[in-house]
Amino acid sequence: MPLSHFDEKSGVVPFKADWGQWYQTIEEVHIEITKYKNLKSKDVSIQITASHIKCQVLNNIVIEGKLFRTVHANEAVWTIEDGGSLLNIVLPKADYSKKEIIWEALLADGQYRPDPITLLEMRKKIDLEHFQIEHPGFDFSSAKLKKSYEPEA
Repeated sequence: MPLSHFDEKSGVVPFKADWGQWYQTIEEVHIEITKYKNLKSKDVSIQITASHIKCQVLNNIVIEGKLFRTVHANEAVWTIEDGGSLLNIVLPKADYSKKEIIWEALLADGQYRPDPITLLEMRKKIDLEHFQIEHPGFDFSSAKLKKSYEPEA
């Protein structure tokens, strides 16, 4: 059974980049490229493997590199939305069932790494998503965690 739309109810914790933003849920990493307008599918070239991404828009490389963790490349999708002003890429996490796994950056070399406060908020959001899965029917959209989060080493 697919997870419910937790991010839609409670908002997301994005990392903002010059090309747009990325954020994550338990199951997926979402990349939203908003740098371009009036995009058509012929303007976009996206190559995704289990560990690498290359996104090219209008012959400009927007994102390229080894992903922070592995994905199910054959299940990845991308769409052009909002009249061509949003390129949305969804990468299904290969290891999402492991509760404490979060992406600390979009790419393995540390590119697009959130600042410590944003990363902490990402962790909290994923923990809330876990609570929602474990307790279906409860609304955790405005919940606040009192869990102590240790800084990353």
